[in-house]
Amino acid sequence: MGLHPLGDLVAIIEHTTRIDVAVLDAGPDEHGLTMRDPASGTVFIGVARTRNPMRQRSTLAHELGHVCFEDWSDGTEGWSERTPVEIRADAFARHLLLPVDGLREFLGDRTEITRSTLSAIVQRFLVSPALASIVLHQADRIDDDTKQEWMALSTSHLATRFGWSDQYRALQVQSDQRRAPQQLLARAIRGYAEAVLPAQAIATLRGVPVEVVEADLLAAGVVPVEPPTAWAAAVDLPDVDVDLAALDEDLGASKGDPGPVTGDGAG
Repeated sequence: MGLHPLGDLVAIIEHTTRIDVAVLDAGPDEHGLTMRDPASGTVFIGVARTRNPMRQRSTLAHELGHVCFEDWSDGTEGWSERTPVEIRADAFARHLLLPVDGLREFLGDRTEITRSTLSAIVQRFLVSPALASIVLHQADRIDDDTKQEWMALSTSHLATRFGWSDQYRALQVQSDQRRAPQQLLARAIRGYAEAVLPAQAIATLRGVPVEVVEADLLAAGVVPVEPPTAWAAAVDLPDVDVDLAALDEDLGASKGDPGPVTGDGAG
């Protein structure tokens, strides 16, 4: 992916790794989780809806780091602990979202690094001020005191101060939407089109009313197929040999047929 800023991180992860990624409703202290089925090897990444789009991107990159390093566990250790595994995933996320060489390329021969510069980096690479400050320090463009000061800034503050708050609000709306895994949703839509899956299943995946799903599918020209009914002509039916002798016997018995009658006659 080179040194350039990454766009839609959910789509990038899904298309490059074939891993299902979902944006879900979660608690305020829950950011992301990677799960792996040890039997099938299937991996699933889930991140929380949030009004903090930069944090969501960092979480996605962090969880991708766990996948790349195969940091599978049985869940017995504390997930919030700052273990070497977690620190490595954070470093992976920083390098993925804002590589040092990419930052140097963006800055060019600029010598003065100000808060305006920090804002431009945050806006360009869609990272938090804290992450951008760490990488600026790693690139020897700011000192440690400046790094600590700028890490306390918020993206909202920079966006408002330097005129890109409209863009930031649009990013907030996007990151605060539920999002179903694209591959799973595509398979569900194929099932609907083949009339083997109801629209309600798609609505459940998307977290929207079934009427919305039906309207969206109809507008896209996706309707369940009507499977053709196979009819056979009479001439195509096989010959059947029916023995009616047993039926005749049963009918005769049901009518009380006494059989032939004999007598000596009276004269």
